[in-house]
Amino acid sequence: MEAEIELKLFFNENNKKSLINLLDSLPNCDAKGIEKLTNSYFDTPDLTLRKWDMGLRVRGVNQHLEQTIKTKGQVVGGIHSRPEYNVDIDQKFPQLNLFPTEIWPEQENIEQTQSALYCLFHTDFERQRWHIFVDDSLVEVALDIGEIRVNEAVDPICELEFELLAGDTSALLTLAGIVSRAVPVRLGKASKAQRGYRLAGQSSAETIDALKFIEIEPHQSLKQVAINLLTLGLDRWQTIESMLLDPEQNLLALPILSYRLRACIRLLKSTLKQFELLEDSFQADFDCIEQRLNFIEEALSLYSIIDDDAALIAKLPQQQALVDVALVSLQQLDIIGHLEQLLADICYGRLQVHLVDLLTQIGDGQVSINRQLALRHFANQMQENSWQRILDVMPLDNDLSSADYLSVAKALDDSIFVGVAYGELYSEKSRDQFRAPWQDLALGIRTLAAYRQLKLISEIAYLDITDWLENKEQSLVQAMEFSRRSAMKNEPYWR
Repeated sequence: MEAEIELKLFFNENNKKSLINLLDSLPNCDAKGIEKLTNSYFDTPDLTLRKWDMGLRVRGVNQHLEQTIKTKGQVVGGIHSRPEYNVDIDQKFPQLNLFPTEIWPEQENIEQTQSALYCLFHTDFERQRWHIFVDDSLVEVALDIGEIRVNEAVDPICELEFELLAGDTSALLTLAGIVSRAVPVRLGKASKAQRGYRLAGQSSAETIDALKFIEIEPHQSLKQVAINLLTLGLDRWQTIESMLLDPEQNLLALPILSYRLRACIRLLKSTLKQFELLEDSFQADFDCIEQRLNFIEEALSLYSIIDDDAALIAKLPQQQALVDVALVSLQQLDIIGHLEQLLADICYGRLQVHLVDLLTQIGDGQVSINRQLALRHFANQMQENSWQRILDVMPLDNDLSSADYLSVAKALDDSIFVGVAYGELYSEKSRDQFRAPWQDLALGIRTLAAYRQLKLISEIAYLDITDWLENKEQSLVQAMEFSRRSAMKNEPYWR
């Protein structure tokens, strides 16, 4: 058995030459040439191996054939670790009895599984390899260009893999950091096998719910809490990214997914700030990504107009005309184009790799969490700090206008993120009662933004709904003001 420890980056094929030149230029680098690899992945019609968290393939390199089975592993941040078993064979069909018997689940009939095996998909690619020493560690870097095939369906492969051959895992991140600071890349979460199952229709599309609270235990150390928050943020980031880039994704799903992507990134930034880890280099990349995502407010407003059978404007006789213009405007906004520009910006992957590196260093004790507080005390302090910021931007004695509410949207979001991080530590009843009006205010702010968008759309459609909009906006602001003043008098649940 071998324990495969690797980190994977995805990149645009247009950057292939730049990557090759960069890797060739690194010190202590030994280029290993180019190979053509053919891979066939096998399972049963009812996906027995997948249910066992196993992946089976036969790989061909020149005239050499090898069957490999990978067993259940783990992904922490971007580091993949999976036990695997490799056996040389002389035919293109795998033989399960050549693997050690102890790897199989007890009471399972392996002969029956063998008889039901068939090839689900192929991954064929050209691999260029380097062996690179980083201090006392040896890393194999593989640049793969090719495709995953299921009959006529094709998904391109464009990946850079860093596999630890000997030494310390930090060597993977050292090299990934060098690459991410020179070429636009992004963390690769899905393996070729996972993508193949998906292409073969044997894996359901990824889904993700709105993040309400993060599971943390009251007895956990602050170090473990920081690790949990960063790990969850990175994992959700990669999941939402893959959903956004799914070519089958529905247009109306893109605004909410983009919003959730930004929420994950803001949660990560909030976590770094809470634990005093937000260095200038992190701040610059967060700012860069935030700027690239500045289309989200418009996208959410357009979505609010169209969604739920246009409930926002249900009583307007011009409803359908406004919805039609909003739908065209959402298409013209070109969310996928904005996301592609984001992925092409070096700040995106650089931040991802930097966060994985930091997460690893925290786990190894190279970066310490200096807060000498019990978790509950720390959470109370973070909640109180965020509450004071809300009091600063929403003074109880001031009347807030529609423009005022729109200007404090981010501050309110940031405060809600703190509650998301630590809410599980508190009584559900008191916590939810306190948070409910603030979540209503956040929804109200989105509705105000939608009314502003409606004004623009009505002008495009040559429709006059000015009086209706003014009445709606004024009524909403009055309701929000009443709710806010009432909410600000509630006793915070962390005190």
